[in-house]
Amino acid sequence: MAAGDPTSGHLHGEKQLPAFTWEVRANDRNYQKQFKKTFAFCLTRKKYRLGQWCKKLLLLQTFPEISTVPWYTLLLPLSCLLTIRGLRDLIDDIGRHQSDRNINNRPCEILSGKSFQWQRWCDLRVGDVVRLRKDSAVPADMLLLCSSEPSSLCYVETTDIDGETNLKFRQALLVTHQELVSEESMAAFDGRVSCEEPTSRMHSFTGTLAWRGQTHGLDNQKLLLRGCRVRNTRLCYGLVIYAGFDSKIMRNCGKIKRKKTKLDHMMDRLVIIIFLVLLVTSLCLAIASGFWARTFQEKHSYLSAFYKNTTPVQQAFFSFWGFTILLSIIIPMSMYITFEFIYLVNSCFINWDLEMYYPAKDIPAKARSTSLNDQLGQVEYIFSDKTGTLTQNIMSFKKCCINGTIYGPGTGQESKEPRGLSSTWSHHGEKKLEFCDPTLLAATQQDRDPVLREFLRLLALCHTVMVEEKDDQLVYQAASPDEEALVWAARSLGYVFLARTQDTITISELGQKRTYQVLAMLDFNSDRKRMSVLVRDPQGTIRLYTKGADTVILERLQRRGPRETITEMALDRFAEETLRTLCLASKEVSEAEYGVWSRRHQEASVLLQGRAQELDKLYEEMEQNLQLLGATAIEDKLQDGVPETIQRLKLGNIKVWVLTGDKQETAVNIGYACKLLTDDMEILEEKEISEILQAHWVSNNNWVSREVPCGDHVSQQSPKASSHKKRALIINGDFLDQILQTGEVLKEKKGWLWGWLDGCRATDSQEQGRLVEKAFVDLATSCQAVICCRVTPKQKALMVQLVKKHKKAITLAIGDGANDVNMIKTADVGVGISGQEGLQAVQCSHDALAQFSFPQRLLLVHGRWSYLRVCKFLRYFFYKTFAGLMAQLWFAFHSGFTAQPLYEGWFLALYNIFYTAYPVLAVGLLEQDVSAKKSLEFPELYVVGQQDELFNYRVFGVTFLHGASTSLASFYIALWAFQDHVGTKVVGDYESFSVTVATSALLSVLMEIILDTKFWTVLSFLTVTASLLLFCLFSFLTQSIGAFRAAPAIFRFPDASQNALTDPYVLLVVLLALVVNTIPSLTVRSYCALVGKTTTQQVRGGHSPDLLISLQKICLQARRDPQPSVELVAHVPRGSFRRRSSYAFSHQEGYGGLITRGDSLRARGTPRCPAPPPLHPEMTPALSPLPKTSW
Repeated sequence: MAAGDPTSGHLHGEKQLPAFTWEVRANDRNYQKQFKKTFAFCLTRKKYRLGQWCKKLLLLQTFPEISTVPWYTLLLPLSCLLTIRGLRDLIDDIGRHQSDRNINNRPCEILSGKSFQWQRWCDLRVGDVVRLRKDSAVPADMLLLCSSEPSSLCYVETTDIDGETNLKFRQALLVTHQELVSEESMAAFDGRVSCEEPTSRMHSFTGTLAWRGQTHGLDNQKLLLRGCRVRNTRLCYGLVIYAGFDSKIMRNCGKIKRKKTKLDHMMDRLVIIIFLVLLVTSLCLAIASGFWARTFQEKHSYLSAFYKNTTPVQQAFFSFWGFTILLSIIIPMSMYITFEFIYLVNSCFINWDLEMYYPAKDIPAKARSTSLNDQLGQVEYIFSDKTGTLTQNIMSFKKCCINGTIYGPGTGQESKEPRGLSSTWSHHGEKKLEFCDPTLLAATQQDRDPVLREFLRLLALCHTVMVEEKDDQLVYQAASPDEEALVWAARSLGYVFLARTQDTITISELGQKRTYQVLAMLDFNSDRKRMSVLVRDPQGTIRLYTKGADTVILERLQRRGPRETITEMALDRFAEETLRTLCLASKEVSEAEYGVWSRRHQEASVLLQGRAQELDKLYEEMEQNLQLLGATAIEDKLQDGVPETIQRLKLGNIKVWVLTGDKQETAVNIGYACKLLTDDMEILEEKEISEILQAHWVSNNNWVSREVPCGDHVSQQSPKASSHKKRALIINGDFLDQILQTGEVLKEKKGWLWGWLDGCRATDSQEQGRLVEKAFVDLATSCQAVICCRVTPKQKALMVQLVKKHKKAITLAIGDGANDVNMIKTADVGVGISGQEGLQAVQCSHDALAQFSFPQRLLLVHGRWSYLRVCKFLRYFFYKTFAGLMAQLWFAFHSGFTAQPLYEGWFLALYNIFYTAYPVLAVGLLEQDVSAKKSLEFPELYVVGQQDELFNYRVFGVTFLHGASTSLASFYIALWAFQDHVGTKVVGDYESFSVTVATSALLSVLMEIILDTKFWTVLSFLTVTASLLLFCLFSFLTQSIGAFRAAPAIFRFPDASQNALTDPYVLLVVLLALVVNTIPSLTVRSYCALVGKTTTQQVRGGHSPDLLISLQKICLQARRDPQPSVELVAHVPRGSFRRRSSYAFSHQEGYGGLITRGDSLRARGTPRCPAPPPLHPEMTPALSPLPKTSW
């Protein structure tokens, strides 16, 4: 809680570095309550503004001086609109509330009084002490007080936060580790934590703990973040620092926004335009009404008694509101009703698609949002997480190269153990290993190759894995999935890791137990890219075992011979197969050399300054003159169909970006595995990006000499002709922050350049930042692939936001963990993968899928179909509205501008709901241009939606002109026929004329829909038939003599349709209007078919696929965005190795020190904390176990 002024976040206005303005007192809820913020519930009315406006019009209809149409003409569609929209929003809100309630009701143990009580997450408060058990989720950001592990270590899995599956450790303060040993001491704990205000920085925390007169420093290594899971730790205790929306993961989740599609935004603008045009038209007609009234009064003075109380101005005023009410029917209220139903049914089609059903886990596709389906047909950029989204989180030992010989699948031996070979040493609860090479098994059993022996011995010795024996089985606790796979591989080949102490490792070598003395452990870090262990074997020989990246191991070898050359060739082969590789090497160390080195190592270990640098130097000296043993290849298993999916999406002009919290080596390796990166691509990293951006600014500087404003020359600069070489951009989170913080990279790299930028008179710091953002986005979007590594959840969302801001493109984010929630919320469309990381992403997504391969069908089939259907629906809805109802406008010119309605009131009320709704609805639900198979076969068809070609302002204008021409023909043909002629039954009256115009317009609209429907089904035929039948039925019911006698004010057209439509002359007039309205449409469609514009019909008709592909590729090339203003030329030649390294290793620095200090080793028989009571059966957390070994 903020000390001092809780609202300002500062301590009485004083500035402190760092500003510790958040104060937490342990076990003191009363202190925390005084800072509790209150929120007021607010119901937004934004999405019901159209209904509010319609209700005002409905109110105006109650004034007989104004309204000329019955009250039910607006009431009926408005009631349906508000009811359906309200029910949909209610269902969505209930679903969200249920999801939130499930999370808030999760159980946790909170210290209440002097004992821990099971309570809910929503009861958690800042300052509470919480007890966590193994495999439980952390409910809030907590300061670790103590745990059941040695030195109060706590192992956590942060997959939901940064996407890494390897375990990380947190360690409590020594004082709390020693003093808080019982529940009584926990209850008496009254420490005070002062720290920074809640922030979104996941890997940063600074604070102090004041207790018993002493102050202790706190950092991120002592904080358990919400979203982590406790692993390999029986019990741990924590003090809640940030809870609820103040926790770091929630700060990274972003705000919940109601997303609308591009078509929705366009529809809102079109409705506003229609409304404004309606008002202007009503005003013009009202003015004309005033002039007509004055002229009429002057010519017909004998009727002055009828106008003695009404002046022309008053007549114009009343006419304005009368025309506003009369023409308001053109505003498409019923369109929103039909929209809701179309979205709902198209969502059901996604749910029912068996091609997106995952039988292995019984998970179907689920459209959790019903309002974004058409947006799935317009996606240009996909932002994907890596761990759990592209991969399965499963590491598998696949191949190895030992002493120049490659073993594993594809080397001429099948994965079948021959007769006579058996793993006689496998008696420790062996699990099945996918890798099995009979040749290697035979060589291992013969035990004649010393290099093979050293290779397997290294796998069993050089690691930080912990082991425990349970029920006569060895259980491994691995901080890294790679190390676990390597140790299991050695175990399956007879070199079994049995036990370890602070200074020894015990292994079983082909059934013979051997203990090695650990002299030193040279720990792994991201700069060294290797780890080593220095051991003394039972014979007294000292050996160094090293494993690491090929780029660092190969340059430290004693010699380079044929064996090393073959190993490099094997590494190239493994890299081509996108396997994660490590090089293994060793050397023998003399006693004299070790004695000198050990003394220097001891001295460096106690240095107060420069300790890490001195240790790195010593490690470097020891890790020289190595002898290469071989290389390992581990497969980070991709989900099924990932490479094929990415390639197909690329053909659809969809770019895939990978945003991950994992290391760069791992992300790049996966990029090659899923074919996002290829060997012929030029990789742009930090150095190249800086060079290109600086060159961009230098080129812009030339414009300044011509006195062009700085804010304009970026957009004015003509792009140079860029080369066609493929490029990929790889960037990490730190460098991304520097780029986006107002050009910090340029400031650091080129001081004079930044000085020039500061001197530019037209550019302030905010403008500079915007220009740097624009240049970076132009650079990134011009690359064929983009991979962002070590990015936080907030940075993922920032990348999405940048593309939306500068490219105005539709984005889709896909992920499976809590670290992807912010990205999913920021993107236009969010897809959650039901993976191993829980359901956080699914709960915040719009569509939930089980596999990454399913989005290709979601986008290329369902998305494209939905976009096609909605666009056709919009075109024909507007067409039928204008064609049927604009006759009201033409009638005004022949009725004295008196706002007299042309049609019967019931025809106006039912036209958009019953008479024409169903055929258009069938188009919106079932229309297809090509089949699902053809949509996947020709993904180039998808580009139409990206370019907004099926519905835009041009299409709307054409639709308006088409509808207006149809209404003109229907009205004036009937007027011409009725002007000087009467039928055989004397049907020259106003009611018959109205029925004739209405029938002509209705049949013309239905014929237009029939002509443009490409995918006919039984339902399509029934909807057209139902429209005609409903027109006949309601015309008979509303125009019957009985209805007129019962309510003459409501049913005003008695027997009008029966009299008019039974006259042959009227029927000929209707037929003439239908022919005149249909011929132009047939002519245009025939012309388009002749010039070959309907390419999708060629697919359905079986035309040559090669011809279609050629046409589509030419079209795709022509529609590509213009080249960016950032020139993609590397001005400094990129230095790289002769071959691509496929090194990748998931590990965290620090585990070696824990082992050598003994912090992670439990003294047997000495429990750290008192045993807690057993879990209450009703309060047991429903936590899904991960497939990771644990104790």
